[in-house]
Amino acid sequence: MTAAEARHFSQPSERAAADAGLRARFWRKLKRIGATLPLLIPFAEDLLAAYYCAFDRSTPRHVQFALAGALAYFVLPLDSIPDLVPMLGFSDDAAVLAAAIKLVSNHITDEHRAAARVWLDAV
Repeated sequence: MTAAEARHFSQPSERAAADAGLRARFWRKLKRIGATLPLLIPFAEDLLAAYYCAFDRSTPRHVQFALAGALAYFVLPLDSIPDLVPMLGFSDDAAVLAAAIKLVSNHITDEHRAAARVWLDAV
């Protein structure tokens, strides 16, 4: 992250607005792909656990930024492999998420994973 980007997120109101936008786009996309979710369950659980970790106030900032970046890549409409391609379309999203999770795996707690499973069981 550059100094300019760090200054951009230093204002709490701007950070809150960015967080709210990412959260809204995340849930919209997750609902849109809901029909294919049974095929993506391992990916979906990791994705949701990363989401809950990223927005957990007790998660260190550098972990939040890493996970927020991976989640932002997931919700971006343009990526390396379009999500419209069945199954293959999420492979790049899964790779980015897997790399972020690997880097910060010790911060994704059992509580984050349990919250992800609760949401998936409700779907």
